[in-house]
Amino acid sequence: MSDTEQPQIYLITPPEIELSHFPTDLSRVLDTHAVACVRLSLASRDEDLILRAADAVREVAHRFDVALVIDTHVVLAQRLGLDGVHLTDGARSVRMARKELGADAIVGAFCAQSRHDGMNAGEAGADYVSFGPVGETALGDGSRAEFELFEWWSQVIELPVVAEGGLDAATVRALAPVTDFFGIGEEIWRTDDPVGALRDLTAAMAG
Repeated sequence: MSDTEQPQIYLITPPEIELSHFPTDLSRVLDTHAVACVRLSLASRDEDLILRAADAVREVAHRFDVALVIDTHVVLAQRLGLDGVHLTDGARSVRMARKELGADAIVGAFCAQSRHDGMNAGEAGADYVSFGPVGETALGDGSRAEFELFEWWSQVIELPVVAEGGLDAATVRALAPVTDFFGIGEEIWRTDDPVGALRDLTAAMAG
């Protein structure tokens, strides 16, 4: 990414969403911020809940002409007419997802902190890779995707990269010159004012 370009926002839903008000919250965010993509990322394995959530989120996202991808569920992405899938197992499922969803679908891959996995995902047909967490989170083993990984990627690899997990203003400011997207989720949804929280992070992107 060139130093003159500002990263784009890649919005991630909370792991649990309340359908009585989340679509309204999402509408407010999309109405006030330019968002490149929304990712439905639910902790639940309840297919009925996922289907209802996907329908509600898709209606909002597409009203604002924003692409919607879903974590892991290639079959549901097809069935629900979503824009693609975000795979959480590195490069392993990329070829299968690309074959199932076709050339026009978005296929992304989370590659944790692995440069090797990221390169393999790109070679297998991913449209982007994401690395993380980049900051403090309660998940995982404490490992982080460091600045040097994004710096190397931005200099050597053309495939777009997403920085996600444990973002704060300082981390956003540091990574802005070396990432294409910031995957922002709980950082805003756990606050009382998601619009304002996202505004603060967006301001940090601009330095």
